[in-house]
Amino acid sequence: MFSIATVNVNGIRAAFRRGMDAWITEQQPDVILLQEVRANDDILNGFFDSDWHLVHEEGAAKGRAGVAIASRLPLQGVRIGIGPETGRAEDQIGRWVEADLDVAGTPLTVVSTYIHSGTAGTPSMDLKYAFLDQVTTRLGELRDQGGCAVVGGDVNIAHRELDIKNWKGNRKNSGFLPEERAYLDRWLGELGWVDLARHFAGEVDGPYTWWSWRGKAFDNDSGWRIDYQLATAELAERAKDAVVDRAPAYDQRFSDHAPLRVTYDL
Repeated sequence: MFSIATVNVNGIRAAFRRGMDAWITEQQPDVILLQEVRANDDILNGFFDSDWHLVHEEGAAKGRAGVAIASRLPLQGVRIGIGPETGRAEDQIGRWVEADLDVAGTPLTVVSTYIHSGTAGTPSMDLKYAFLDQVTTRLGELRDQGGCAVVGGDVNIAHRELDIKNWKGNRKNSGFLPEERAYLDRWLGELGWVDLARHFAGEVDGPYTWWSWRGKAFDNDSGWRIDYQLATAELAERAKDAVVDRAPAYDQRFSDHAPLRVTYDL
């Protein structure tokens, strides 16, 4: 069995201060896909010992975004960034990093991505849609390559009404706009990727992965399901379960996001 977890850590230093190391020790994931690292390479490397192999794409602005892959297996190929060969636009906020692994003879590509939230009706949404276009192109390329691949991360889009507690009040807000949700329709439809958390949970509310720090959102389970593991059809057939590691209590969270952990038979 091979375990992959994705989690928006909301700052790696804060997450470890709040107990992320205890979660790693308890769950023993083989790969961790990290978002919103909010640190440089040296700081990130300081939280993982020599048993881990790391690749990291820092955020464009200090203290913002940043994605990483931490793997107990060597990284045989690494690709940082997404977009045309001429390079990433300077104003691109979203982040993307890929790595190839050999899992007991099975080639596996893992991706960690962060797609920023944006604000409806502002230039930040134009940047979000531009990044989503590039993600769509890359998902098509990965699909066409065949084999096993998983894209994990904070997409900042709740796909369906089941994926957000207060969907009625957020129909005109970023994260639940029809134009955003249509991207996931295409990824899971035309492109054939499988939303593993929904696949295993079935037609139920949630399971949510993000709750505001404010108010009683966590206690009332008033959350959003915006963290995903999307698998190619071949890898989805090998997935055995998908679990949201929701903390037992508000004060035991190491982030405002909960890890999404999937076990694969590789």
